[in-house]
Amino acid sequence: MSQFAINILFVGASFAIYIGIAIWAKAGSTKDFYVAGGGVHPITNGMAIGADWMSAASFISMAGLIAAGGYANSTFLMGWTGGYVLLALLLAPYLRKFGKFTVPEFIGDRFYSRTARMVAVVCLIVASLTYVIGQMAGAGVAFSRFLEVDATTGLIIAAVVVFFYSVLGGMKGITYTQVAQYIVLIIAYTIPAVFISLELTGNPLPPLGLFSDHSASGQPLLAKLNEVVTALGFDAYTAMVDNKLNMVLFTLSLMIGTAGLPHVIMRFFTVPKVADARWSAGWALVFIGLLYLTAPAVASMARLNLMTTIYPDMAGQVENYDAAASNAIAYGDRPDWIRTWEETGLITFEDKNNDGNIQFYNDSTDFADRGWQGNELTVNNDILVLANPEIANLPGWVIGLIAAGGLAAALSTAAGLLLAISSAISHDLIKGAINPNITERGELKAARISMSVAIVVATYLGANPPGFAAQVVALAFGIAAASLFPVLMMGIFSKRVNNKGAIAGMLSGLTFTLVYIFVYKGWFFIPGTNNLADTPENWVLGISPLSIGAVGAIINFAVAYLVSKSSEEPPREIQELVESVRYPKGAGGAVNH
Repeated sequence: MSQFAINILFVGASFAIYIGIAIWAKAGSTKDFYVAGGGVHPITNGMAIGADWMSAASFISMAGLIAAGGYANSTFLMGWTGGYVLLALLLAPYLRKFGKFTVPEFIGDRFYSRTARMVAVVCLIVASLTYVIGQMAGAGVAFSRFLEVDATTGLIIAAVVVFFYSVLGGMKGITYTQVAQYIVLIIAYTIPAVFISLELTGNPLPPLGLFSDHSASGQPLLAKLNEVVTALGFDAYTAMVDNKLNMVLFTLSLMIGTAGLPHVIMRFFTVPKVADARWSAGWALVFIGLLYLTAPAVASMARLNLMTTIYPDMAGQVENYDAAASNAIAYGDRPDWIRTWEETGLITFEDKNNDGNIQFYNDSTDFADRGWQGNELTVNNDILVLANPEIANLPGWVIGLIAAGGLAAALSTAAGLLLAISSAISHDLIKGAINPNITERGELKAARISMSVAIVVATYLGANPPGFAAQVVALAFGIAAASLFPVLMMGIFSKRVNNKGAIAGMLSGLTFTLVYIFVYKGWFFIPGTNNLADTPENWVLGISPLSIGAVGAIINFAVAYLVSKSSEEPPREIQELVESVRYPKGAGGAVNH
């Protein structure tokens, strides 16, 4: 059986399961559509949260970024994991106690203001739409390779699949689909990692294999990797980061952005009780940890595999790395996996010195004495995890499995984000402001229409993303950090912050962060509209657009506090509401207002 047929078999079988679940769990009410009826078991919810959380950025792109940047990009691991702990401890149980359907609904009621609710809707849509761009871009990468089509066609296929089961099932369908997707993606991620760890280190546990000896050279794996990458002009894989301020701010931005992500928060509204929200968080952390403990090993081994594929003499004991680097493989002898990925446009080759060999190195380093005239191989970071089984010559069924897993990761989070967007539009904007008397049937129809429109917009933007999947997601986290996280924290833990402070804080944090991002990434992410090149020399105080969300959050907190202190206190009943939310003693079902 051909590899294409195997891929179709695995991907087709997984899609049949997802669509079958969507038909079985079709939402028949707004409560089903928004919170899956409010009766999801904590373990089931924990697994669904895991799938919602481990997006294309986690499955496809995070390991690729760590592979490319080494320790410097470990911030993705630290920020996302730490942020989930913040969410589980500081927000989820209290928001579940409040008993509403959406994040903007909480903000509107807590700050006794329809305007605050509408500003929260805007913040949610901007953050979620930015996030879903990364998911759709990642899905397009996966589809383009495994269905052997171009990236744009792959993106459209992904959009059609998401449209079907998200619009039909709402939160109810998405919840049980995400359980299936979690099972698919975690098996798909760990099985290739076990194979590769065994091949490179003899250790079947990838997290331990990372700190084991490299079988071919007898050296510690990370030491061997450092030698190989530095011989090719790259920074040492485990090198310390120069700009520690940016690293701290980036980690903080990911952490608090995580805690403010509406599509993850919504999952805690689906359980019957506050205690179940806490248990859901615990189980989700277990399920997430399975992938996050494996990712650094996958990244390191993928980087070493890639380098030693191009320079085979570097794989074993090396006395002279200059000599090993002079014996790169000929382009005509490149392995099949490179040929296959070249068809997608995600790997490109240009023979700059016309010697017929592949020179893959950091061309900011002068290696003219080797006869090199520039790096000749461009590899998209997003492909490394997906290509890992092929690089390591693993069986065809493993490649088919990781195809299904990568698609499951991208589609599961995309569905959750699209639901958050549609809920904000139908429940908070249309029912909350435009037409409070809309019928339940009308609201459900509005939710499905708004989700359909969101899919179309996300697909269009996903065709021209402003960065790799994980980088685009990092921008979304920064936007959530600067706009939603501060107001949620103040809404729960401060009785003094009033509606004026909350609105001013959200607007100032969101505006500051978006302007800073657009200056470097292009206005509204449109290519070519940026004012400054996105390079460290142009960043203010060395702060990357990916890190600016932490600064935006500080501005949000400060503005909200100062405006609230200079204006009247919230009404007595609101202060009592805050007091009751902060000490959860149980909660009823979600209330449809």
